Amino acid sequence: MTTTQKTQTVSTNPTMPTVFVCRPLPERGLAQLRGLANLKIWPGPLPPDRAQLLAGVAGCVGIASLVTDRMDGEVMDATATLKVICNVAVGYDNVDWRAAKARGVLVTNTPGVLTETSADMAWALLMAAARHIPQSAEFARAGNWKTWEFDKFLGRDVYGATLGIAGFGRIGQAVAKRAAGFGMRILYHNRNRNEAAELALGAQFVSKDELLRHSDFVSLNMSMNESSRHFIGVRELALMKPTAVLINTARGPVVDTAALTEAMQTRRIFAAALDVTDPEPLPYTHPLYALDNVIIVPHLASATVDTRGRMAEIACANMAAVLRGERPPNVIAELAG
Repeated sequence: MTTTQKTQTVSTNPTMPTVFVCRPLPERGLAQLRGLANLKIWPGPLPPDRAQLLAGVAGCVGIASLVTDRMDGEVMDATATLKVICNVAVGYDNVDWRAAKARGVLVTNTPGVLTETSADMAWALLMAAARHIPQSAEFARAGNWKTWEFDKFLGRDVYGATLGIAGFGRIGQAVAKRAAGFGMRILYHNRNRNEAAELALGAQFVSKDELLRHSDFVSLNMSMNESSRHFIGVRELALMKPTAVLINTARGPVVDTAALTEAMQTRRIFAAALDVTDPEPLPYTHPLYALDNVIIVPHLASATVDTRGRMAEIACANMAAVLRGERPPNVIAELAG
């Protein structure tokens, strides 16, 4: 990102309201807004910095934000005409919904669209960590594969193992569905017990500590809020099996990064696979990158062509509804009343 970057303005019709789009989105989404608003689109790939964001939203009635864009009271106050923030994501921990509520600003998200894709990603990370896929692929690419070795890159069996799912909403349940084909025992922990899902998926509700003690694989799939911050810390890592694998496709702050770093350096557990980190992005000099028992990928859970396209469609449909004077279909629960 450079200080010389400027927004791309699409249409300058003085009779139409203006919308700020925090990053280029697929045309299948933006097409819904053309003819309804002037679009100020921040060119990618990096997000606008604070000053650029505040300048960009000035005079806008709507903001299409991404998880990298902090939507707080300062941003909302930068435009007196703001009506809606449409987050291009299911999670909205980047948006201060309380500040929005105080200002009468609606906040929307894109629920449901990335359930299956996110579950796929959790399984991709689970398998990659269990079987040393990135490390062994790099070993071969570097020219180190000289012969078949009996004790090289020994991983952990997935079939018949115990999978613990922390957070049993739509994504957590989708992860559980995939476990059936591997003959896994499924444990779950959630704020509320879901007996219907237990029957449908063959899952067993357990306490947090039981899940950590008995699981061979622990998949984190909860939403981000103050109660889930540092859900995994020093105490929790100490409870896990030394042969266990931790998978985080939820949000970075669900895991205490300092505690995880120490646990992985001392090989307290077998492996960790992270789609999200705290901070995000994790600086490339961070010691976790130097460890062969850690996999880190750059927040890819929803990164398929179709899913990202659908996310843009839903977010822009929410925006279009507001521009037409209608109530958007996906107002977040805290503001839905």
